[in-house]
Amino acid sequence: MKKIKAINLQEMLIVLAIIGILLLLALPNLMPLITKAKSVEAQVQLKALYNAQTTYRYMNSTYSGDIMALDFEAPKTVKENGTANYQYSITSSGTSTFRARAEAITDFDGDGILNVWEIDELGNPKQIIKD
Repeated sequence: MKKIKAINLQEMLIVLAIIGILLLLALPNLMPLITKAKSVEAQVQLKALYNAQTTYRYMNSTYSGDIMALDFEAPKTVKENGTANYQYSITSSGTSTFRARAEAITDFDGDGILNVWEIDELGNPKQIIKD
């Protein structure tokens, strides 16, 4: 009978422990990148909301205060078994101005601060509260 070379259980556990330690060292450095990537969702959706508001204003000579009146459908949030991490709302509107807000519903880095973005009639998304 020939012996086959293989990895034993102790060697496998040592390798897994080393991988775990490396992950613990790398994860804090990756958290800002994860937060930045998830905030792109808010920026894209706010731009779509801005476009919907602009179209509404051209047709009605005023901005809408009701998000349901716009041709904008917010994606389902993770709480609704969807993929979106933000809730969208219109905070103010008038004949010449509006302000819409995207509020995070999940804490991306676990510090207790939720990310908030806003957009106005100029169409530039601004981060109000940084996560």
